[in-house]
Amino acid sequence: MKRIIYEYIPAWLLLGVLGLIVLHAPLSVFIGTHIPVLNLIVKAWKEIFLLIVLLIIIIDVSRRRMWRDLLRDRLILLSAAYALIHLIVAVVLPVQSTALIVGFMIDLRFVLLFVLIRVYLRCHPQYRESFIKICMIGAGIVIGFTLIQLLLPRDALSYIGYGSQTIAPYLTVDGNPNFTRLSSTLRGPNPLGAYVVIVLAGVVAFGMAVGRMVRDKRVKLLHTFLALGSLVALWTSYSRSAWIGALLTVVVLGFIYAQQTKRRINWRLITVGLLVAACVGIALKDTTLFRNIFLHDNPTTGAVITSNEGHIASLSDGLTYVLQHPFGNGVGTTNSASLFTSSHMVIENYYLTVAYEIGWLGLAIFATLFVFVLRGLWRQRSGDWLASALLASGIGIAAIGFLLPVWTDDTVSIIWWGLAAVALSKGGHHGTTPNKKAT
Repeated sequence: MKRIIYEYIPAWLLLGVLGLIVLHAPLSVFIGTHIPVLNLIVKAWKEIFLLIVLLIIIIDVSRRRMWRDLLRDRLILLSAAYALIHLIVAVVLPVQSTALIVGFMIDLRFVLLFVLIRVYLRCHPQYRESFIKICMIGAGIVIGFTLIQLLLPRDALSYIGYGSQTIAPYLTVDGNPNFTRLSSTLRGPNPLGAYVVIVLAGVVAFGMAVGRMVRDKRVKLLHTFLALGSLVALWTSYSRSAWIGALLTVVVLGFIYAQQTKRRINWRLITVGLLVAACVGIALKDTTLFRNIFLHDNPTTGAVITSNEGHIASLSDGLTYVLQHPFGNGVGTTNSASLFTSSHMVIENYYLTVAYEIGWLGLAIFATLFVFVLRGLWRQRSGDWLASALLASGIGIAAIGFLLPVWTDDTVSIIWWGLAAVALSKGGHHGTTPNKKAT
């Protein structure tokens, strides 16, 4: 009975969060549309799962007398400090209760997941590979549906409830009907692009680390499918921030590979390549294709207000507010949570979003936590493709965060932070040998 309570139930719930999160958007829309009474529950199912696991782990840690050990863990302490600053701000700067609850859910769910998986794997390290496999299955679902969407009518998702009151069944590049942006099973094309950055990093890192040693044809086929499919998904998302993040991710992985293989980086070749790319960009800057896809400002077919203007206005307003309110404005006062307040505030920059809600101190705590996680991944990168992939994709997603509130998307944040906890868990490396378990 104890094994069921303290081992199996948390494993099922945590794996359920990582596995089902890629289907959260279509499931929540479908159930919320057809069974309205379950709308709130289906939107908060992952947070409910995490709270149940939290209760079980608190009891288990007390039973094992592990508190002293956990209180020496810097990542857990920083996570607790980040949650504490939210509580303090919530008391000092109260907001409408619904917005407050939604704000707590959005801001803290991925940090809570990170801590729960980190603690759980200390007690049950044998589940480490299960977390990796469930995320690989999720990646296959997202990439597979993206490819299917290429063949479906662009409004196909409207049949399960997508629409103006839920999630748009499709988006275009600044209102241009000739450029439809795919979203797959995620909430939009930008989250899809950011998610694909993680998948692409995993594909490249795995290929560099153990790709040549793999003999299983099924593994090779899956690797090829994810590699080609992620490129298609990245392109059809038309997410420029994701393209920047993906490019930075590949550069970081190239640096890691060069360091591990002790190969010199050919800076001359890289410089020439950048110059050629710049020249091509200058030559194509006035073409219709370039203006639509890269600049999003075609004056003849685009929207009246381009996304470029929207980004600039959002960043300018966010920076102004943050400078005026160094201690924050309250949890749940930005983006989707602010829909439940009297004023809807959108800030297309994750760091300004954090500072706007919980102040500069809160932003400093989050930045410190994130840097410590990246440092841990850096230390573990040698011979560990998962750590290398998360290190590189973490840097790429951090860059996306300057242009979008990237960590507020539940799929992107839960997958990256959940896998980061797996990669940083004690004992063993992932993918260091070409056997069936490693792959």
